[in-house]
Amino acid sequence: MAAGTPIARPLGVPWIHGSPSAKHNTDPDIQAHAYDEHTVILRQNKAVNYEAPFLFLLFGAERAVLIDTGATAEAEYFPLRATVDNLMANWLARNPRDDYRLLVLHTHPHGDHIAADGQFADRPATTLIGAELPVAWPYFGFDRDAETIARVDLGGGRVLECLATPGHHEAAVTYYDPWTGFLLTGDTVYPGRLYINDWPAFSRTVERLIAFADSRPVTHVLGCHIEMTRTPGVDYPIRTTYQPDEPPLQLTVDHLHRIRAAVAELGDRPRRYPLDDLILWPSD
Repeated sequence: MAAGTPIARPLGVPWIHGSPSAKHNTDPDIQAHAYDEHTVILRQNKAVNYEAPFLFLLFGAERAVLIDTGATAEAEYFPLRATVDNLMANWLARNPRDDYRLLVLHTHPHGDHIAADGQFADRPATTLIGAELPVAWPYFGFDRDAETIARVDLGGGRVLECLATPGHHEAAVTYYDPWTGFLLTGDTVYPGRLYINDWPAFSRTVERLIAFADSRPVTHVLGCHIEMTRTPGVDYPIRTTYQPDEPPLQLTVDHLHRIRAAVAELGDRPRRYPLDDLILWPSD
């Protein structure tokens, strides 16, 4: 495999979105969608945890990376390691090689993104990097220079570019994958309630993401949740476990520009501010 100009493949995926009754849940514990032969997007079942986060498994020639581990620790209810093991075994059957490894990284350390870390703690040939600021940022070098662009080489020309993007959380990290053109923004930008804990830091992060995206071919901006309905500016109530009217997961670089304009309009008086596809939700 070798990285070139990414192709914007369609993402019209019918994501699992809960059932009218958790008792009559019909969704799999984890949905795995193969975006291409080297990229898998996973979503957790809303009956298992209402957050239903999205996770990303990216394969390089020398190792794979799993970004985030979801909202449930117990493998009985959320068999993430078994799912990843199966996906990796299938990939290796098609792409045989020895000493293939797994790296586990995170977008930030909130519980719905790190809960299943323990499932990988004793997995062979695996490196798990904790999501907390004292662990994650030294790994990327952000403790020495928060403006640096860190690189994680998966082999075969697939090299992720990683940015410190605080605002939602002080340790937040955004990943750019040149193979797919994905900009993986975690809980910083997604079709939902953008919980902003540091308004000035969030403003700087949005500016940085725009400048970064202006110099890269970004195909899709992908966060980790869907919380909106298809009605512009209207979200599902918090803890909703059935979302039959979800919009797509993917956003665009244009959404970053819309967020920047809203942030500028609000200035130093942040408040809840709905846009068509997301809501700015500053902390009180």
